[in-house]
Amino acid sequence: MEQRRRKGSAEVREDGFMQSLVRDLLKELGEDPYREGLRHTPERMAKALRYLTSGYGKDLSEVLNGAIFTEVSDEMVLVKDIDVFSLCEHHLLPFFGKCHVAYIPKRKILGLSKIVRLVEMYSRRLQVQERLTQQIAHTLKRAVQPRGVGVVIEAYHFCMMMRGVEKQNSKAVTSAMVGVFQTAPEIRSEFVQLINSNRP
Repeated sequence: MEQRRRKGSAEVREDGFMQSLVRDLLKELGEDPYREGLRHTPERMAKALRYLTSGYGKDLSEVLNGAIFTEVSDEMVLVKDIDVFSLCEHHLLPFFGKCHVAYIPKRKILGLSKIVRLVEMYSRRLQVQERLTQQIAHTLKRAVQPRGVGVVIEAYHFCMMMRGVEKQNSKAVTSAMVGVFQTAPEIRSEFVQLINSNRP
């Protein structure tokens, strides 16, 4: 799954197979996949799924693109309210919300946009929120070897909102604390306070 998908005839064949599967699925649901409103749905759905799972076709070196710099800094770096959209691997329904990522550098810093791209790489895969949170934290730790990393994701899950318990206002919150974010309560507390600052 980690191999980058190549454009060209192989991908066209894969999408053709996917479109065929979607047509069969529509039939199983009792629909006519050839009626006007659904005629192009298999093509659209295949294209959408390719985009929504495009994180499988990316690797860390491509995402970071060399944007790691030597810098004397020992204060917290926080990028908060990163929009997250992913697909729950249990029902293939979306979950969405905000991701907050912080780290305390040791000798290296990472370009701020790369933190967002890191979140994007892992969220554009079939996921569970718990694993997504851990992947972001531990990948950032490996990339810049900071003193610590903190990641919090707050998300709404369609598998809880549209089906099952049908609770529209339930929000799932997950966290991953690494290094000093785990061992120093005052740093963890500062992280939480910064996340909640300027909120109504």
